[in-house]
Amino acid sequence: MSNRLDWVQTELQALKEAGLYNQIRTIGSPQGAWLIVDGKRVLNFCSNTYLGLANHPNLVAAAKKALDEMGAGPAAVRSIAGTTHLHVELEQRLAKFKGVEAAITFQSGFNANLATIPALVGKEDVIFSDRLNHASIIDGCRLSGAKIIAYDHCDAASLEAAIKDNLSHYRRAIIITDGVFSMDGDVAPLPEIYEVAHRYDILLMVDDAHGEGVLGKGGRGIVDHFGLHGKVDIEVGTLSKAFGVVGGVVAGNAVIVEWLRQRGRPFLFSSAVTPPDAAACIAALDLLESSTELVDRLWENARYFKAEMKNLGFDTGLSTTPITPIMLGEAPLAQQFSRALFEAGVFAMAIGYPTVPQGKARIRVMISAAHAKDDLDQGLQAFEKVGKQLGVI
Repeated sequence: MSNRLDWVQTELQALKEAGLYNQIRTIGSPQGAWLIVDGKRVLNFCSNTYLGLANHPNLVAAAKKALDEMGAGPAAVRSIAGTTHLHVELEQRLAKFKGVEAAITFQSGFNANLATIPALVGKEDVIFSDRLNHASIIDGCRLSGAKIIAYDHCDAASLEAAIKDNLSHYRRAIIITDGVFSMDGDVAPLPEIYEVAHRYDILLMVDDAHGEGVLGKGGRGIVDHFGLHGKVDIEVGTLSKAFGVVGGVVAGNAVIVEWLRQRGRPFLFSSAVTPPDAAACIAALDLLESSTELVDRLWENARYFKAEMKNLGFDTGLSTTPITPIMLGEAPLAQQFSRALFEAGVFAMAIGYPTVPQGKARIRVMISAAHAKDDLDQGLQAFEKVGKQLGVI
């Protein structure tokens, strides 16, 4: 018998022994403030449904209508026979919402990065990338073949130093940063980064996956938040978090968007987002454009929860957004804490290496506009109970 897969079993066992094995739980209900997880009703502190839209009746109705009118699947890539009127409308609406020249949508935010970066830079070029950028940015950079130079996290001075030392050796360059960093919840200093990009005439790309629907007026994102309209060349985002559906978007310069229609490989070689998904995203835009109520409620909930967690003695890291990391240190403790929370009726998963650096394991709480104050109070009580049991507070 062949032993060619023995190494996989060895590695899996090592993950379990190190407390890094990911036990994937199963959801048995629509997304919301409360979920059925592995058959148990628990408070949801895990999902990225910032505005509670994943099960909003308007989005569900729009998806059902599109299903009846356009069918379940696109049956083709966008460049052959997969572009419907719903895709066109969604892209036009997103461009207007973001205040940019044009937008193009993809199957996911991950695919948006994989499409964009290799289309803009290659083996003769250089990428200046924040050291803590998301895995999808890292993979997009690797696929491009360009030289990758990491600068210190959220440090415009470090970025400029890297540019001074390296720019002259390459044909073209691009600066790439997350807008909101998904593990720590901190926000990139985009005005300072823009000044560096402008000074050296370098393309600037920001991945706003956790900023859209959260930052800016009515959730228009980090560029709106900092008043940098027309100054950021590429905004990458996702429609699977605050928008509550699925898909990715690249918004910004019309020339870049047109180039991605010609050379963005996930656009050209993978089937389009389904019509029901596109219709649901349009319905989400309708809600965001009609009122800031959900975004306002999200931030009210985040401020309350963070303040109370700090009062209890928990370390919430550097976050300035609704993402609330509860810093615990070692992965086994974080996994033990997560299991105890689940027993107490709270679904909040542990996050450890390689998603975050070793020694930086945490519980990441995702606050939502869907949470009522009573929900947050129940969550706080559970954290206090478990925190005292495990000697964290």
